[in-house]
Amino acid sequence: MTLLVWSEDLRSYDLGEHPLDPVRLELTWALAGQLGVLDRPGVVIRPAVAASEQDLLRVHSQDYLSAVRRAPDEIYFSGYGLNTPDNPLFDGMYEASALVSGATMMAAEAVWSGEFRRAVSLAGGLHHAFRASAAGFCVFNDPAVAIARLLELGAERVAYIDIDVHHGDGVQSIFYDDPRVMTVSLHETGYALFPGTGFAAETGGPGAEGTSVNVALPPETGDAGWLRAFHAVVPGVLRAFKPQILITQCGADPHRLDPLADLRMTVDGQRAAQLALRDLAEELCEGRWVATGGGGYSLANAVPRAWTHLLATATGIPLDPATPIPPKWRKLAAQRRPHDELPLRMTDDGSEKYLPWQPGLTPDPLDRAILASRQAVYPLHGLDPLDARD
Repeated sequence: MTLLVWSEDLRSYDLGEHPLDPVRLELTWALAGQLGVLDRPGVVIRPAVAASEQDLLRVHSQDYLSAVRRAPDEIYFSGYGLNTPDNPLFDGMYEASALVSGATMMAAEAVWSGEFRRAVSLAGGLHHAFRASAAGFCVFNDPAVAIARLLELGAERVAYIDIDVHHGDGVQSIFYDDPRVMTVSLHETGYALFPGTGFAAETGGPGAEGTSVNVALPPETGDAGWLRAFHAVVPGVLRAFKPQILITQCGADPHRLDPLADLRMTVDGQRAAQLALRDLAEELCEGRWVATGGGGYSLANAVPRAWTHLLATATGIPLDPATPIPPKWRKLAAQRRPHDELPLRMTDDGSEKYLPWQPGLTPDPLDRAILASRQAVYPLHGLDPLDARD
C-alpha cells in the first residue's frame, strides 16, 4: 500500500516569477496519471492537511513563525531570510508553507503507523529552511517537521537521505546534535554551488558524531560517478545506523539539463538512485519509506519524468525507461512551457551501470571525495574506510 499526499492547493506554494515554479508539479501529476501510475492497485491519494503551529514549533521558533505570518503585509519587511530574491514574499505564504509541511508529516505518520508501507509527498522536500530563517526557496522545513513528529511518536532511529544537487543544510543543522537522526546528503560540492556547505568533515555534533554524512561531488559528475559515490558510502553508514524508517529528499536537479547546477545525471541515473533507496528501505526498515520531491528546475523535461519514475517505484513496478511520452501530455507541456525542449520517452538513454569504488583507484576528484567521506565518518561507526566490502 502506498499513500500519495496531493491536492491542487499544494500549488499555492508559489514564489511568482521564480525558478521554483509549481508547474513542475502539475506536469508531474499529469504525466503519472496518463501513464497509469496513479490508478495502480493499493495506491491511495489523500489531500494535504496543514501542519499546526504546534507541529511547526517542534522545528521552527515562535518568532520566526510570527514573522512568516506578518511579512507579506509589510512592503519593506526584512530579516529572517525573507523578502529576498531567493525567498520573495507572497500572499498566503504562511498557509501554503504549513500545507507543504502538513503533507510531508501526513506521509510520515501514515508509514510509521503501519497503515501504509510507503508514502510520497512530492510538494515537499524544502530542505534549506532553518529553525529561524528561510533559505534557498524554502520557508518551512517540511522534512524536518516530519522527522520531529516521528521522534515525538517514539522513533529511535530515523535516516534522512538527500539526493538533491544542493546540500541538505537545513535538515542537517536542525538535527546536527541529535543522535536519533542520521542525515546523509550527496550533492555538488559547496565550493561550486549554494549553499556552500556539506563537506566531509561535517559529521555531527557532540554526542551525535557520525550521524551527519556528506558526499561533496565535483561538478560534471554523471550517472556512473554519482552511483559509484552513493553505493560507496550510503549503504555502509545506513547498515551501521540501523534506521527504523527512511525519509528521502529526491530533488531532480542533479539532471544534466538543470539550469541551476552542474551535475550531469540523466533520468536513468536518477531512476537507479530511486531504486537503490527503495531497496535500502526494504533491507533495513521493513520497507518503511517516505519520499519527498525537492529541487528541480528543468520544469518540463527532467522534473516530470524523474518524479514520475519516483512515483512508479514507490507504488509498485518501475516504469520501463523506453516508455513513450503520451501525446496528450506533450500538448499540455507545450502549452505550459512553450519554449522548453520536450522529451519523447521516459529515458535519456543513460546507463545504470557504474564501476564500484575500490581503494587504490587512480585518484580523481570524485574518488577523492568518496574517500574523504569514508575517512570522516566510517571510523565513527567502527567501519574501515578502506574496506570496500562496507
